[in-house]
Amino acid sequence: MRHNNIYLIDLDTASSSDITCLVVKEENPWLWHKRAAHIHMQQLNKLISKELVIGLSKIKFEKDKLCDACKKGKQVKSSFHSKNVISTSKPLELLHMDLFSPSRTKSVGGNYYALVIVDDYSRYTWTFFLTLKSEAFKAFKKFAKVIQNEKDLKIKVLRSDDGGEF
Repeated sequence: MRHNNIYLIDLDTASSSDITCLVVKEENPWLWHKRAAHIHMQQLNKLISKELVIGLSKIKFEKDKLCDACKKGKQVKSSFHSKNVISTSKPLELLHMDLFSPSRTKSVGGNYYALVIVDDYSRYTWTFFLTLKSEAFKAFKKFAKVIQNEKDLKIKVLRSDDGGEF
């Protein structure tokens, strides 16, 4: 079955009488694993048992190891260690900010995006809901003006995830 530009194979309902969409020239199990988008070895065994690939002999796909791409895909980044020392001495020395988007659900005000700003010193957090991603810079400029007047301090350093929103 074709869905947009992706071909999907439902191995639970497929049978040999269905249209066969794969033809084999090589019997390398790892090559088939890669060609089928790094599919699980049990699914490859279903391809063989239901005879959905023309010319693929009864080779057994064993899950005794992972390919390099699957290993990298399963690796998780180690988290940062917590700091025991506060690196700032007063509010607004360092602000962390991020724009998350788009949320699957609209906010009460009908917005899909949110700008989150956290003060490193106090951990105080401000959240601004936005209709469009392009409103982020304008919202930050307005926030900066108000907060600097309110605290009578200047923002020294901004830190973001380099997402390009700003």
